[in-house]
Amino acid sequence: MSGDDDSALIERFPGPPALARELLDRWHEPQRRYHTAAHLRAVLDRLDELGATEYAADPVAVALAAWFHDAVYDPRDPDGNEEAAAELAEDRLPPGGRTAEVVRLVRLTTTHDPAPGDTNGAALCDADLGVLASPPAAYAVYAAEVRQEYGFVPDAAFRAGRAGVLERLLALPRLFHTPYGAAHWEATARYNVTAELSLLTG
Repeated sequence: MSGDDDSALIERFPGPPALARELLDRWHEPQRRYHTAAHLRAVLDRLDELGATEYAADPVAVALAAWFHDAVYDPRDPDGNEEAAAELAEDRLPPGGRTAEVVRLVRLTTTHDPAPGDTNGAALCDADLGVLASPPAAYAVYAAEVRQEYGFVPDAAFRAGRAGVLERLLALPRLFHTPYGAAHWEATARYNVTAELSLLTG
C-alpha cells in the first residue's frame, strides 16, 4: 500500500494520528497476505456501506475496534490473535467506557456471533465478514491469500482446518446481523462459503 493510501487511512482514524501509524505498521507486517491494510480499508468501507454511523449505538467504538481487531496477527498462533489484539486496545486507548466497548468488540470477532440487539457488534462482525459476499473472482483471491498466510501448513492439514472454519460459519443461524448485511450479503456469502467447502472436501 502506498504512502498516500496510508495517509487516507490515517485521516479515517478516530483518534491520535500517531496511534493510527503504529497500528498501520502492524497491518503492514510481512507475514500478512489477506489480513493487511487493504483488509482494514475494506472493513471501514463496508462499515460505511452498512450505514454503521446511523445503525451502531457507538460508531466511534466500532471504528476503533475495526482498526484493532486484526492489529495482532500471527498465523502460527491463530487462537491467540483476537485476545492479543484486545489487550493491545486496552493498553493503547485511554481508560473509560468506550475502551471497554472496543475491547469487547475485538474479542467478539473470535466468533462473529453478536447477541440480539448488539448493534455495535453486528456492524463490526458484518463488515469483517463482508468479504464472504464478494464476487466469485474476488472471493477466490481472498481464499488464495488466506492459504498464503498459512503456507507453512501442509495441504491436508490446511484443508481440514479451513473446512472446519467454513463449517462453523455455515452453522451460524445468520452470517450477517444488520438489516443491510442480511438483505444484501447473506445469500451470496453462503453460496461462496459452500462452494469453497465443497472444493476443500470433495
